[in-house]
Amino acid sequence: MSFDLLIRNIALPDGRTGIDIAIDKGVIVEVAPGIEAEAGRVIEGEGFLATPPFVDSHFHMDSTLSLGMPRMNLSGTLLEGIALWGELKPHLTVEAIKSRALEFCKLAIARGTLAIRSHVDVCDDRLLAVDALLEVRAEMKPWLDLQLVAFPQDGYFRYARSVENLKRALDKGVDVVGGIPHFERTMADGAASVKALCEIAADRGLLVDMHCDESDDPWSRHVESMAYETTRLGLQGRVTGSHLTSMHSMDNYYVSKLIGLMREADLHVIANPLINITLQGRHDSYPKRRGMTRVKELIAAGLTLACGHDCVMDPWYPLGSHDMLEVASMGLHVGQMTGVAEMDAMFQSVTGNGARVMHLDGYGIARGCRGDLVILQARSPFEALRLKPARLFVIRGGAVIAQTPKVEAHLNLGGAGSTLDFTR
Repeated sequence: MSFDLLIRNIALPDGRTGIDIAIDKGVIVEVAPGIEAEAGRVIEGEGFLATPPFVDSHFHMDSTLSLGMPRMNLSGTLLEGIALWGELKPHLTVEAIKSRALEFCKLAIARGTLAIRSHVDVCDDRLLAVDALLEVRAEMKPWLDLQLVAFPQDGYFRYARSVENLKRALDKGVDVVGGIPHFERTMADGAASVKALCEIAADRGLLVDMHCDESDDPWSRHVESMAYETTRLGLQGRVTGSHLTSMHSMDNYYVSKLIGLMREADLHVIANPLINITLQGRHDSYPKRRGMTRVKELIAAGLTLACGHDCVMDPWYPLGSHDMLEVASMGLHVGQMTGVAEMDAMFQSVTGNGARVMHLDGYGIARGCRGDLVILQARSPFEALRLKPARLFVIRGGAVIAQTPKVEAHLNLGGAGSTLDFTR
């Protein structure tokens, strides 16, 4: 037998070690110990962890890398970030948005992220960001799966032309219906927007992903309407509520009812730990709320919970390197998810669960899956969360598309030299 790529002696997230992976014609054809075969390229895995690619299920690529344009967010708040984006929008061009997005895609790929769901603002009547990211999606398709959400950032009803613009964006080929019900003028308008947007998705056969209840207000309860409309329209498994930060402020009795409704609707949930904990709770002195949705309780209830990076160097977040392990690690710490199964769940939040939210085909490390994977300088998911290690090899369709040298420290202690790679 001869394959395009043979990876020897790796560990898998399920705990198996000493495994070989054979990839041919872009597809994984064998996963087993001691595969006897020739290959166009052989990678010695040295017992390191091979994982399916990282998935960022919530991002804003139209605004990424725009930090300082037209000025810095001096307060660091959500509302000043929205105001800044409003100041920048009139000066945007397709070329500028596309250039920043392509630069960001390279950064993501180098970090082992090969699938991204990006929300794109449709409240610019020119739809420049839509056109730019549709071009980026096509150009990056050989290396990265980019899924776009039509996002009426200024409100589906609140902004006069959102209804028309969202339809235009979907007609151009945007993949997912978005919304922001808590940003409408009234609670009633918010609920009406959820109904209207879910009906659009049902009519067009599309997925739904709404910024929902990104607030400290315990009475921001649009996720309840989302769960109801999902069930009414038969959209189970196709609707996602992003952020849901108001759940951190709701009373436990109401949440016990709400989570049951969400489970009935097979609603997916996306937390954005880095951004949630920096933007929420800004009106608190002490005690100060953590700002992230009820990750532990939602996972325990059996809902699919994924995590997104949300922002990198934009009006809302001046930091970030698009390391999805940093995202999972922050969620782990803030959510007090340090149990063994809980840490595994957080690793899944940036891998398999993100793939499920995005409805990715052929994702995983098994015979018949796409030949996409990442080899990390770590021995297990636990160690990957601890170290945020180097992505030694990023592989797409059986081809190495990014490679990072092993990180090692060379010590000289009292004349005795030694090398440390930080793994155990």
